[in-house]
Amino acid sequence: MATAAEQWVLVEMVQALYEAPAYHLILEGILILWIIRLLFSKTYKLQERSDLTVKEKEELIEEWQPEPLVSPVSKDHPALNYNIVSGPPSHNIVVNGKECVNFASFNFLGLLDNPRVKAAALASLKKYGVGTCGPRGFYGTFDVHLDLEERLAKFMKTEEAIIYSYGFSTIASAIPAYSKRGDIVFVDSAACFAIQKGLQASRSDIKLFKHNDVADLERLLKEQEIEDQKNPRKARVTRRFIVVEGLYMNTGTVCPLPELVKLKYKYKARIFLEESLSFGVLGEHGRGVTEHYGISIDDIDLISANMENSLASIGGFCCGRSFVIDHQRLSGQGYCFSASLPPLLAAAAIEALNIMEENPGIFAVLKKKCQQIHKALQGIYGLKVVGESFSPAFHLQLEESTGSREKDVKLLQEIVNQCMNRSIALTQARYLEKEEKCLPPPSIRVVVTVEQTEEELERAASTIKEVAQAVLL
Repeated sequence: MATAAEQWVLVEMVQALYEAPAYHLILEGILILWIIRLLFSKTYKLQERSDLTVKEKEELIEEWQPEPLVSPVSKDHPALNYNIVSGPPSHNIVVNGKECVNFASFNFLGLLDNPRVKAAALASLKKYGVGTCGPRGFYGTFDVHLDLEERLAKFMKTEEAIIYSYGFSTIASAIPAYSKRGDIVFVDSAACFAIQKGLQASRSDIKLFKHNDVADLERLLKEQEIEDQKNPRKARVTRRFIVVEGLYMNTGTVCPLPELVKLKYKYKARIFLEESLSFGVLGEHGRGVTEHYGISIDDIDLISANMENSLASIGGFCCGRSFVIDHQRLSGQGYCFSASLPPLLAAAAIEALNIMEENPGIFAVLKKKCQQIHKALQGIYGLKVVGESFSPAFHLQLEESTGSREKDVKLLQEIVNQCMNRSIALTQARYLEKEEKCLPPPSIRVVVTVEQTEEELERAASTIKEVAQAVLL
């Protein structure tokens, strides 16, 4: 019975073979031949071995030259030639043994060498020691850290604040704590390097808009809105962020925050505001660009700033709503994995906040001095002033480039050197040229502080004018 069934199946197979289309049989035949070829052919060819003598091997080893680990750098590169500072970089600074008026350090409120700040730091040093030797989650949280966070939140009129031990890592850690792969970040093309590193770590979709160009930002937002309509399911889970600076480090200009807030609500985005330059500078009480424009702090989703400028300490902070800040305690890499801020620096920052609150008029004094030197530098030969008149850090750029960035840098450095010889300490703005997304043009950065007298501001302006004319004429 089984034999008859097997014969019947065989007959059906032969019959199906005769009824199959010709192209079908040809294709099956080709596939069978290809499988047979793969089974019996070698997957690789054995190369003929050539045994070298010991002498030949040694000659080959001597001839081999490895590629350099890094590209060669000229010995006169600025990064390899330091200006050595002796003593505190306060109002007067000793550089390479020469005393100068300091127009280079970001000591806006003159608190770096303040006796009260130093006394608070010294008392903390005696109580806690030098460092912490652990992150905040591993016995690195001291009571002074909690005091500083409470004081910062109260000063900024937000629900909560979080401090980092390194200013650069503050915004660089905050951005990737919220923005992830697939999210969209609209960022100003003049954003500082710390923001760029945060964006890179987030692996989000980055869309650059022209510097302070609200129309260009809205164009990008509209384009994204059209894209979202094509895939509403994806759009519902995609977060959108607008990242800007209060006062831009690379340009000295202020962001158009009122227009940005309108776009935020219109296109349902979140605003991250980096205020390292504007905190302790703008506003009646130094609360930054929100106070400068009279905008509610609740309209901003996250504010970050470092404590290395106006507070004359180290580290940085973020502030905002409690649920936003608490997320960083679990996801902010600089917070979770770096040793916490040394208590002496936290104590110094608290005392600096005390001074700011006790002397609100200090911000008006700083603004007046910024406007004075900004006005005095107008019409300088071969250079243009870039930045707001109320910005304590602004730039001097060449009106016309030589066509070579290297030559431009050398010309500006010659101006810096000659000003140094005449007891005015300036510095060029430095960038990692191969890393910057939008490399700014070379410039001399001028920093104004409340300690500089009117006479010193006028002398600095006249010195820069005379030197610039002598170098560029």
